[in-house]
Amino acid sequence: MRVVVVGAGSVGRSIASELILRGHQVLIIDKYADENRSGLVPDASWLLADACEISTLSEAGLETCEVVVCATGDDKVNLVVSLLAKTEFGINRTVARVNNPRNEWMFDEAWGVDVAVSTPRLMTALVEEAVSVGDLVRLFQFQQGKATMVEITVPIDSPNVGVAVGQLQLPPECVLVGIIRDEKPIAPGQYDAIEALDELLLLATPEAEQSLGAVLTGRPAEQIRTHSPAGDD
Repeated sequence: MRVVVVGAGSVGRSIASELILRGHQVLIIDKYADENRSGLVPDASWLLADACEISTLSEAGLETCEVVVCATGDDKVNLVVSLLAKTEFGINRTVARVNNPRNEWMFDEAWGVDVAVSTPRLMTALVEEAVSVGDLVRLFQFQQGKATMVEITVPIDSPNVGVAVGQLQLPPECVLVGIIRDEKPIAPGQYDAIEALDELLLLATPEAEQSLGAVLTGRPAEQIRTHSPAGDD
């Protein structure tokens, strides 16, 4: 897969390095990158130019890439590049970094953003995930599909303790994608039994979150709280 990463700061370089390790072809665009910085990711291609210019994106061959990652420390740049990638080059998937949580509301399909990644949101979610048993924690929101990734720690008194994954009566809009048990990830099979204090990772629609929490905890839906670090619930 060919990926363009905009921004050669520590975040952009880390993303590029990880993608290269996974066998992807990566081009990094940065207006201010020097030889020292480009030498930190020698296996990437580099373009020293302003990514907010259509001429730069054309020179980068943006129409030939599958994903654009906007990872600069400037929210305005990340939004502009995402919009240009979608509207001018028809990129299938854009991922944009949110630096200021107050700007997160703009990072949606109207600005060409498929997935918005907010470091403050993720860090707050991880803090809440560590202390909230029986509450849903919204870890991530997929803007285009209007789906969320949520986490819930199964309470000791949950009626689903001992129930096989294949027997869980989850709402139709919810999918169990992973279990973390004893700090180790488990790919859930239909015969795997749910244990108390398992951390369940699920994909769901926002509308189904309370019903999902009720199923997994045995509590009334109106008692289920969803922690959303961005404050959008």
